[in-house]
Amino acid sequence: MTPALATAGLTKRFGAQTAVDGIDLDVPAGAVYGFLGPNGSGKTTTIRMALGLIRPTAGTVTLLGRPMPGDLGEVLPRVGALVEGPAFHPYLSGRANLERLDAADRFADPRTARRRIDAALDRVGLLHAAAKRYRAYSLGMRQRLGIAAALLMPREMLVLDEPTNGLDPQGTREVRQLIASLGAEGVTILVSSHLLSEVEQICTHLGVMRTGTLVAQGRADELRASRQATVRLATPDVAAAAGVMERMGLSDVATADQSVTAVLGDVASEDVVAALVGAGVAVRELVVNRARLEDLFIELTGEGFDAGR
Repeated sequence: MTPALATAGLTKRFGAQTAVDGIDLDVPAGAVYGFLGPNGSGKTTTIRMALGLIRPTAGTVTLLGRPMPGDLGEVLPRVGALVEGPAFHPYLSGRANLERLDAADRFADPRTARRRIDAALDRVGLLHAAAKRYRAYSLGMRQRLGIAAALLMPREMLVLDEPTNGLDPQGTREVRQLIASLGAEGVTILVSSHLLSEVEQICTHLGVMRTGTLVAQGRADELRASRQATVRLATPDVAAAAGVMERMGLSDVATADQSVTAVLGDVASEDVVAALVGAGVAVRELVVNRARLEDLFIELTGEGFDAGR
């Protein structure tokens, strides 16, 4: 299947600074793709090149099977986007802002505008505040109105840059459910986010950026599985336990005061417990630590995650 978004050697330089350095992005059609990276890693620059907002220095972009920016006029009506926060007229209501956007869209049927605008507002939970002026909206409401704008027309793909920025826990949950429901309908979604727990719950695929390069990409479950689970055993029989684990093929076996740690590899944790008990080792506690997305991110980028782009 043709990827929804693919880049080859995509590069962007601003003078002597290289913001994006030869990345090969692959967003499968129908995927919910989490695009991650610390401050200054090149995520938003990549998104802007993908949407034809800025031209790459080198490399190619294919969006929905068409070359960009050459076929921009044909492709962009099929893509909804919220990039670097929404921008609306502060003195107009939420509904009036969407009406202006819809009227400017030459592909939108004015006869169905009211119905489509109501549906978009309802989907993001703003129908009750449609008549309120934008300047009276909270940051979270403004973010949701931006998502509503991206949903005014049927879209094959959505590109959402920090879609939960400023939302309270309830609003974040609603946006997560919205993204999940759109993904279930077959819409391809590229979501850039600093909320790792949210990304982990909704994304089928991940891409991780560091200093302009794409350091990891693939299915979310496969990337997590690439970081092997570890086991920590609490026991008074440290030496005997370490010997059992080494004979079973566990790696990086390390001992401390009444505890042993090791990398499980392909060995099942229940087999480890059975072998330890069979060897007469006293097992006080055995804890398996599975790879978390945050652990993977820190391993790939060498730093903690922050909210920047």
